[in-house]
Amino acid sequence: MTESHRPSGEYPTYASYGTPGAAAYPPPPPYEPAPPRPARRARRPVALLAAVAIAASVVGGGTATLIGELADGGTNGSGSGGVVQGTTVSRSDAGTVSGVASAVAPTIVEIGATSTAGRSTGSGVVITPDGEIITNNHVISGASEIEVTLSTGRKYTADVVGTDAAKDLALIRLQGASGLKTASLGDSSEVKVGDQVVAIGSPEGLTGTVTSGIVSALDRDVTVTKTPDQGQTQGRQQQGGGDWPFEFGGQRFNGETGTSKTTYKAIQTDASLNPGNSGGALINMKGEIIGINSAMYSPSSAGSSASSAAGSVGLGFAIPVDTVKAGLDTLRAGDAS
Repeated sequence: MTESHRPSGEYPTYASYGTPGAAAYPPPPPYEPAPPRPARRARRPVALLAAVAIAASVVGGGTATLIGELADGGTNGSGSGGVVQGTTVSRSDAGTVSGVASAVAPTIVEIGATSTAGRSTGSGVVITPDGEIITNNHVISGASEIEVTLSTGRKYTADVVGTDAAKDLALIRLQGASGLKTASLGDSSEVKVGDQVVAIGSPEGLTGTVTSGIVSALDRDVTVTKTPDQGQTQGRQQQGGGDWPFEFGGQRFNGETGTSKTTYKAIQTDASLNPGNSGGALINMKGEIIGINSAMYSPSSAGSSASSAAGSVGLGFAIPVDTVKAGLDTLRAGDAS
């Protein structure tokens, strides 16, 4: 068929390359087509960060630190996401009683005070590595010898550094101690009614006892005796150092406060406190000390028809830690009152 008679729509026949009469082919393109581009792959660091972020939302704790280090090349290892030191509760245990107990219990000690009336038991809080300990004045009042037992069981002899009977506080120091774990003192002005709290002490000589509850009230006026007479001292020794007479709400608890007494503002808690908890710690859920337990009511010591009952009834009081911090310099100077 000649080109002039080619049906409409057909293409012309091209001459073959080099071979007469050979079938015709279209000429080659001026360049070879580029190979198809492979699908773009996600960058590995982004994928890794996404995976870690998902894990962090599930398990919490230290994973958030890892995310921060990956995002900035690991240059902020000592920042806010770094290792938390001291007694602060780790983020994985934050908000749990067990986490608070694990972090703070090594900083709470048992105090045995010996006087002419006998031996009493109380508690204290370690605040310096060389063995400064905050406790109640009534725990060591009149003592001729003070023995302190750490959570590890190791025992030390302690000396009185300073006392403040008006605030029912005392500072003692261990002989020959070093490298002790110390408590973190919090801010009692931030405490709110209903906050969950943990108490650690040595009720009836049971070292390291942990109880929990809430803050029941703030700024309670609690009146305690400053200088007990011989009968009160004897009663305290027999009851284990916790039955300190006090007045609250127009009522007297644990006996007569006498004529020499003082009133301070206290944190009220329903965490179980018993004789021997005096001088121990009231702790928030971050592991910070917010108060020093100082007064508690137990029906067994009421001296009334309820004396056959035993144990805490959820009426306990703690000296706010801000009061403690404000008086530390005075106590360290040995100014007694």
